[in-house]
Amino acid sequence: MCLQAQDKHMMGTEHHEIGLMVGISNYYGDLQPKLFPDYGYQPVAGIVYKYFMTPRVGIRVGASYTNLSAADSLSNIPVNVSRNLSFSTHLFEFHTALELNFLPIDILRRKVSPYLFGGISAFYFDPFTEDASGNKVMLRPLSTEGQGLPMYPDRKQYSLVNMAFPFGGGMKFFIGRKIMLTGEFGMRYTNTDYLDDVSKSYVNLDTLQKYKGKVSRSMAYRGNTVVGWDKNNPNYGFQRGDSKSNDWFWYANITATVYFRAFGNPKEYLKTKCPGFFR
Repeated sequence: MCLQAQDKHMMGTEHHEIGLMVGISNYYGDLQPKLFPDYGYQPVAGIVYKYFMTPRVGIRVGASYTNLSAADSLSNIPVNVSRNLSFSTHLFEFHTALELNFLPIDILRRKVSPYLFGGISAFYFDPFTEDASGNKVMLRPLSTEGQGLPMYPDRKQYSLVNMAFPFGGGMKFFIGRKIMLTGEFGMRYTNTDYLDDVSKSYVNLDTLQKYKGKVSRSMAYRGNTVVGWDKNNPNYGFQRGDSKSNDWFWYANITATVYFRAFGNPKEYLKTKCPGFFR
């Protein structure tokens, strides 16, 4: 009788999950025009909390950390190789999203379900590269495309905190009565084209050097470090990046969460012990 009463009660709709996620990430943008390139995969890790109002519909919040990087020297596109730019960045993301299960996965219902998610996130990044001596060089202060300079009023300095729109899906598996295991792939479309510090066209390199110094000039155009380079500097307005599309990054990860039927409600835990007054 106790077990039946307990199982009947556990058919309720609400539940909570909290756990950890690990996986890989990569970047898609001006320095990497392939969604699944041959290089650049980095580890990603984070925490996630989910609240499901029904076995099909829930909301989630999470925080994650990863690195992103790309280099023209590894490209198979000749014009990109001659451009010879590169970047890396640490990236911290906080996201919230709606999660929809195709099937009503729950303790006494379905044990497996595909799902979709979509939401919004805030992330912090700060692109850098290495000079010819291997020294770390932060890119944003150099205004490599004339950001913030008075003669280029249309080029504002980009923010290091931006928004993204995460979406994707995966498959989840209920293991026993406590663990939810998910495999997920999620894209992030960002509201910036400067994740890699590359977006528009070249500016006048002499002007850039005058306002920002020699390091800025050398980081804005690095074609002169490629063997057989064209000794003519790029003309002002010559394409440096693709400003028609913002940058992306993505995660492929596995998440393990602990399932709480009545998180924050002591009476629910008392019922699972089946004391006399609940029989």
